[in-house]
Amino acid sequence: QVQLVESGGGVVQAGGSLRLSCSASGSIASVNSMGWYRQAPGKQRELAATMSSGGAVNYAESVKGRFTVNVDNAARTTTLQMNSLKPEDTGVYYCTAIGTTDRGTFWSRWGQGTQVTVSS
Repeated sequence: QVQLVESGGGVVQAGGSLRLSCSASGSIASVNSMGWYRQAPGKQRELAATMSSGGAVNYAESVKGRFTVNVDNAARTTTLQMNSLKPEDTGVYYCTAIGTTDRGTFWSRWGQGTQVTVSS
C-alpha cells in the first residue's frame, strides 16, 4: 500500500512564503510524477505544480514565477516553495503522485490535504 504524507501549510500574510512537503512510502518501485493540486473554497481542485521523474515541470499560469516544485526521486519526496503569496492562493493543497509498485503495477495517490490561508 502506497501512502502520501504531507506537512507544512498554515496561515501567512499576503506577500509571505510557505513551504509544503510530501513523502511517499510503501511498496514503491518507481515514482513517475509528483506534485501538488489545490482546491479553493467552493471551487474545483486544480493543478498547482507537478514534476515528472525526468524533470519536466508543469505550473498553473497563476503560480508561475512565485511557486517552485521540486522532486527527489530517490527519497520519494516533493516540496512546493510558495513565495509572494496572494489571498487567492488560499485553499487546501493536495500532494499527488503516480508510479509503479515492486510488482510492476501502477498506482496513483492523493495526500490528505493541508490548509494554506493567505490573509490580506
